[in-house]
Amino acid sequence: MAECKRIVVSLPDSLLKEVDNAVCLEHCNRSEFVRKAMKFYISEIKRINFIESMKKGYQEMTEINLALAEVGLTAEYETICRYESRLAECE
Repeated sequence: MAECKRIVVSLPDSLLKEVDNAVCLEHCNRSEFVRKAMKFYISEIKRINFIESMKKGYQEMTEINLALAEVGLTAEYETICRYESRLAECE
């Protein structure tokens, strides 16, 4: 492990009891448990931020795709109208 720094964390008694119970279940010490919890929390924050940025991107693309679809449908409608007009001239 890289160089470790010692920090002091204050916890309410009820949370410390929960941590100690979890430490027993995980067969590790408090420091190891806190390191794992911090890494997990940081990875969750990164995951949530990634999902939010993807969601924002999809929402932005929705507007762009809708505009492109409208342009395409308008062009297609105009083409069909010209085609039908030419057909009418042939009759």
